[in-house]
Amino acid sequence: MADVSTPAVLPLPGGRAGATVRLHPLLTGEVFAPIALLHRAQGPLAGLRAVGIATRKSERVWIPAPVFLIEHPSAAPLLVDTGLHPDAGTRPRSVMGPVARLLYEFRVAPEHVLSRQLEARGLRPGELGTVVMTHLHTDHAGGVPTLPGATFLVDSREWRAATARNAVARGYSRLHLDRSLDWRTIDYADLDAPACGPFDNSIDLFGDGSVRLLATPGHTPGHQSVLVRLREGEALLAADAAYTQRTIEEQLMPGIVWNEGAFRDSLARIRRYAAEQPSALIVPGHDPQAWQALSPVYN
Repeated sequence: MADVSTPAVLPLPGGRAGATVRLHPLLTGEVFAPIALLHRAQGPLAGLRAVGIATRKSERVWIPAPVFLIEHPSAAPLLVDTGLHPDAGTRPRSVMGPVARLLYEFRVAPEHVLSRQLEARGLRPGELGTVVMTHLHTDHAGGVPTLPGATFLVDSREWRAATARNAVARGYSRLHLDRSLDWRTIDYADLDAPACGPFDNSIDLFGDGSVRLLATPGHTPGHQSVLVRLREGEALLAADAAYTQRTIEEQLMPGIVWNEGAFRDSLARIRRYAAEQPSALIVPGHDPQAWQALSPVYN
């Protein structure tokens, strides 16, 4: 696949000094995944069990596939990730790819279709200006084709990984990388990406401190998390830098990572942030219990 991405021009327009945002956690469906994917199993079959081989149905769990709508007071609405395609439950091979269909089951209730959730909040999908992609695995990028008018921001390392020849074997699908869409890449090395707390590299998306992108590689080469400033405090959207709350609290490694050393380093920074900001909301990527505890909106 040709590299058709364009470097992002940042900060995005609309920033306002001292701005705070509203955060809407939205569920786009669920994935029936092995527990060993979330928390690494022991023994010689650990890698196989992480992808569901040599596991029983009782050793799987339905995990959330979330996205996050961010409302800025003077900029266009922003989405973090796109979640599952609305047809993932009925046409998984066609919309999620044959590998994802082979390894996982998907379900998307009518009320979890992203376009319906946006419309319920007064937005049409075409009104979204920017979508920040934490990474491009199928459960985060499955909804990309449903947002043809958006601009997608992705770490340049992630774009290269997702468009490489072996990308399908690493959790990506070309179905979600339409070259006609507006892809913009972020290069933390080339941009002014100063430290933010324990995170070595951050990008102030609107130039006002309300939304910051944090480089958290390890799960994938270009994984990034998102830190938002609310009126009530801060919220860290860890995405797959921490699958569950137990990942953070007990340092439980997931079944599969791109680079274990980088993952552990990013996780250590999230743990430091949690210790330094005990009142902050930290949202792990796929924790069923943590998801149930979230509020519909944070101000």
